Amino acid sequence: MKQILLAAAMLLTINVMAQITKSDYDVSKDKESGAVVFKGQCSFADLSKESSFSWLKRGSDAYKPDTNAVKYLKKNFGNYEIVVFMGTWCEDSQNMIPKFYKLLQLIGYPMDKLTMYGVDRAKTAKYIEHKLYKIEKVPTIIVYKNHSELGRVVETVKKSIETDLINIIKDDVEKQEAAQQK
Repeated sequence: MKQILLAAAMLLTINVMAQITKSDYDVSKDKESGAVVFKGQCSFADLSKESSFSWLKRGSDAYKPDTNAVKYLKKNFGNYEIVVFMGTWCEDSQNMIPKFYKLLQLIGYPMDKLTMYGVDRAKTAKYIEHKLYKIEKVPTIIVYKNHSELGRVVETVKKSIETDLINIIKDDVEKQEAAQQK
């Protein structure tokens, strides 16, 4: 029980710090590929500023998400918090994160509800966030509501990023709608 309370307190402290400091990352080179590695809390603005991350703009510009899914998420997704772990060196992250970014822009997601961490090849962040969130693969997109995890998209999507996110929040949205009808 003490371990659970300690972990919860640490998670809360990290989240509070995340709200205060949106960028706290180290930059290094990946020993395997020579790619630039962001390790720690970063933002899409930070990623956009790095000239070697052309994959972000290219992937975002090329992605065309499902229009109906965008409408659904625009209406329903703003009530959720998101924590993202990604590797700037990782092909899966370079594929999924630009699509996710485009989707967030299209739905007008409040970016102050998003916390993003870069990790190295060992899947470690700058501090202990990777342990608290039990990160094993990247990218990992975690959806929360009221500090409770509702679901994750890990490494690859099942159908599309927007459909996978809808599937995570669908039960919660249906419960909300049922409660409003009472």
